[in-house]
Amino acid sequence: MTALEGRRLSSRAALALFVVPCLAALAVGGIVTAPAVAAWYPTLAKPAWTPPDWLFGPVWSVLYLTMGIAAWLVWRREGWAGARGALILFWVQLAFNALWSPLFFGLRSPLLGLIDIAMLLAALIATTIAFWRARPIAGLLFVPYLAWVGYASALNAAIWAAN
Repeated sequence: MTALEGRRLSSRAALALFVVPCLAALAVGGIVTAPAVAAWYPTLAKPAWTPPDWLFGPVWSVLYLTMGIAAWLVWRREGWAGARGALILFWVQLAFNALWSPLFFGLRSPLLGLIDIAMLLAALIATTIAFWRARPIAGLLFVPYLAWVGYASALNAAIWAAN
């Protein structure tokens, strides 16, 4: 194996290191969410601008994938040492993201979901800025995610207020 092949293998492994946890968070969220979407969520008062239930899965799938790719792009540009701060922010926002479904759907608590998503939004803004500074395309990949979480935050707040 040449040095270049070794680097490619390392780069592929790093891509998996970032994408797989994102997809795992998606899967755990789906497992926690499914029973509540069938039984509890339909009983909640929701604003007229609530998207249809079928839209959430495809949107989140794309966002989780691009989230992992963006982190990988930062790592590729900066390396572990150079990207340390940006990657810590990435893992923090992913943790807040992964907690939201168990809080909102699992515990059936729009209030706890709202508290979590507010922290997620703050961490996400910081991550987007850090990614932009490290590698602008990575920051741009986070913009749809940031917009969706902003929308989800407003939706969560509206649901909490109405219920």
